[in-house]
Amino acid sequence: MELTQPAEERHVTERIRTDVAHNARVWNHWLGGKDNYAVDRAVGDQVTGMYPSIGEVARADRAFLGRVVRHLGGELGVRQFLDIGTGLPTVENTHEVAQRIAPETRIVYVDNDPIVLAHARALLTSSPEGATEYIDADAHDPERIIRSVEPTLDLKRPVAVMMLGILNFIMDTNEARSIVRQLMDAVPSGSYLVLTHPTLELGGEGNAAAMRFWNENATPPITARSGEEFTSFLEGLEILEPGIVSCSRWRVDPATGGEAAQVAQFGAVGRKP
Repeated sequence: MELTQPAEERHVTERIRTDVAHNARVWNHWLGGKDNYAVDRAVGDQVTGMYPSIGEVARADRAFLGRVVRHLGGELGVRQFLDIGTGLPTVENTHEVAQRIAPETRIVYVDNDPIVLAHARALLTSSPEGATEYIDADAHDPERIIRSVEPTLDLKRPVAVMMLGILNFIMDTNEARSIVRQLMDAVPSGSYLVLTHPTLELGGEGNAAAMRFWNENATPPITARSGEEFTSFLEGLEILEPGIVSCSRWRVDPATGGEAAQVAQFGAVGRKP
């Protein structure tokens, strides 16, 4: 008997480009994953050759996510997370970290990359007490995201809006600020905004050529931003200690010994008053 793909899965498969490197898959390669194609590895390795610390940036960004979720869920009692631009599933996803602390935590993941959608079932797991949902939506369309998160999330209660390494794909800074404002306007006082973003500061000057190569050979295009531009995304929010820093140095456990190596990726958390 011949087996056929369900229509939705067939549509997703048709959207996947295997001839052009894509950020979600290249990032997966840098993290040591296997959900990528030869073109992703080739472009990823070329970028690494031009900017050798990119793998450290990827790992630091992922470690930052874990520390943030543990701090928000453990010390600050956050029970709802909206993770926009989640990327391919790997170890220690937002829902795993959050529900380990509080099984009743509710998480919505948002991404529009077809290969991420194809792996969505790996994300759609939850503790019996909580909930985990996946939305196929674009960060450029915050209104659709806001409409889609309920009823999984209750927008009358605080939400941690996670945007790790996603605003760098919104090329226009004014548009990126508008997207952040729309999302934060939709959540109540006591909610949080979590951001990371690549920069040519913090020792990242050598990344300029690698970014130009990326934009010529991969998708989606990417941009770096200055500390001043990054700070503008947090306007009107109370920035948690230690402020705006390299994401590798945000609330690192002193027990690990010594100061973490700086990477050219800003990290910060802001609270909506």
